[in-house]
Amino acid sequence: MLTRAAAAAMLLLTAAASTGFAAGGPGAGSAGICDGAPLTVTVCAEQGGSPSAGGSPSDGAGSAGSSTHADASDAQQCTYTKLDPQPPADNVAWGTHQPGDGQGALYGVNCPDTGRVGVVWMANGNAPAAPRIDPAVLAQRAVDSMTLLGPDIASPRAAGRYTVGVPMWMWANQSATTYGPNSASASAGGVTVTATAKVSKIVWQMGDGATVTCTGPGTPYKGSVGMAESPTCGHVYSKSSARASGGKYRVTATSTWTVSWEGGGEAGQLSEVRQSNVQVAVGEVQVVG
Repeated sequence: MLTRAAAAAMLLLTAAASTGFAAGGPGAGSAGICDGAPLTVTVCAEQGGSPSAGGSPSDGAGSAGSSTHADASDAQQCTYTKLDPQPPADNVAWGTHQPGDGQGALYGVNCPDTGRVGVVWMANGNAPAAPRIDPAVLAQRAVDSMTLLGPDIASPRAAGRYTVGVPMWMWANQSATTYGPNSASASAGGVTVTATAKVSKIVWQMGDGATVTCTGPGTPYKGSVGMAESPTCGHVYSKSSARASGGKYRVTATSTWTVSWEGGGEAGQLSEVRQSNVQVAVGEVQVVG
């Protein structure tokens, strides 16, 4: 997940300078923030574990624009500590916000159960007085409730017969659970996070050693195009599947779901991977003399 310590450290600008803004501040205490240079917020923590993204999907499919709420009563808590003094105005952690505008401040965040550490901006009204639920954990709970599946392969078909040298068009049917968008929410401890998932790419392993990466669902074939190649997602076999196991190639389609989430005063992204497969027969052209 992007919320691990390594990702947090990459997100924040690193610069070599001699004067630290955090000297005498929170140090490496509960917020996990080290001394840093004027353009730096340096995180000191070991990369921890994160909830598994590859578990079995839960029952109950979400749908595009849905507001399904996952059971997140066991979500881990985080400690937020206001940085004192606050980083200078040109520190990248401020994002689009400005220091001293009376709207909010930068806080160090430390989530011991997941190893998540970093720095976030929080509005004054949202400043926590006690440990809070980790929004990144709620985001994963929301994703787990979506029942995201592998591609719904429309072509190639298992019952079809394909020919060496003839372009094959690959495409997948689109639905909330097989392509997206799919949205769901999870709540705990007064924090609600909403996540939206959509497939960003499908990688096809064709069974003959070739791999084809498609950034969309593919284009359905129409007879009027004849022997033309697919404009978006296709493959041409150079040898038959006669020597493959069972006389067929095993085609595996792997989809990458990109998930954007926001809630609890934070936002982020994570990804999920799902697979589907089909076996296809590819034969030689038969010439009748």
